[in-house]
Amino acid sequence: MFRRLARRWFSPLYATVLSSILLLVAISGWLLTDSGTSRSEALRTGGLAGGAVVALYALWLNDRRRRVEEARQEVERSRHELESHRVADERFARAIELLGHETDQVRVGALHALAGLARGRPDYTQTVLDVLCSYLRRPYSHPRFTGSQAPPDAEAERELQVRLTAQRLIYDLLPAAGSDDAPAYDLDLTGAALEYLDLSRRRLGTVVLRYAYLHSSTNLSECEFTGPAWFTSTTTGDGRLSGRFRCRDTVFRERAWFSKTTFNSLADFTGTSFEGETGFADATFLGDAVLRDTSFAAGLDLRRATFDSFVDLRWRTAPAGVSLFNTLVNPERDVQLPAGWTTEPLPDGRAQLRVRE
Repeated sequence: MFRRLARRWFSPLYATVLSSILLLVAISGWLLTDSGTSRSEALRTGGLAGGAVVALYALWLNDRRRRVEEARQEVERSRHELESHRVADERFARAIELLGHETDQVRVGALHALAGLARGRPDYTQTVLDVLCSYLRRPYSHPRFTGSQAPPDAEAERELQVRLTAQRLIYDLLPAAGSDDAPAYDLDLTGAALEYLDLSRRRLGTVVLRYAYLHSSTNLSECEFTGPAWFTSTTTGDGRLSGRFRCRDTVFRERAWFSKTTFNSLADFTGTSFEGETGFADATFLGDAVLRDTSFAAGLDLRRATFDSFVDLRWRTAPAGVSLFNTLVNPERDVQLPAGWTTEPLPDGRAQLRVRE
């Protein structure tokens, strides 16, 4: 009982009222000691002093209410954010579950649900891209990838449509090349069997396409690779079209590695800029190889590379150093070389590249 009364009397309100009354009495009494001050002026001055205390209390009370309201709003925001995270996690988990559904339409819907989640929650984008890439890394083969003349496989065709959807969604989620403020997302497509892969005019981070199979036409033109690009042992091959590999006017900010890559058709790198170490060691070019107007800021490795068709190596900016060892060309085809380069015939009818001393 005594504590409740003590809390009531020592509350800020009672303290303010008491202080105001004390100031009123004290200042009025002090002014009345001066014979030149009238009673009304003394009371008015004392009242102003007491009112100032009340006004200060009102300001403090208003500030306290504001802080309480801000704290309440912050709690509501946190609660809403937690609820949003929970809903997003549930959507993500449900979409992942549906990716294993036996019906192709359901799998396509799950892919679109993941992409929609990434658009609404940018912090999910890299995770969604990782899931799309992991789906494309699943073992897959289509009869026409092997040149089979067998009747179309309906199940393989339906799965191909799902995979093409995943590729298109990856393209849509990547920022445009030249967007310096945009994040550069990583892609891991190791061992993936892809048809009509199109990443043109997109900004990417680290890209891994080791041991991948790129069927029909692959378009990486005008891309911006801000991280290392690994194409080790990748193979381009037939699909609906021959396995053309287009990489025109692309920028590789770091290492670009095409060692042991097999290009079964056109490989076009016209105008591409290689700012890091570049390797085509043990690469095989069965179709035309065009590296005209390319720029190199570091070394170029062409050891044991084989060019079986037309080749154009007339680059715009020469590499800091070129590694040549058993680099072969077909002398029966047109061979365009940089100044100071020549070919040396070999007994088997082929020729190897040499740089004049």
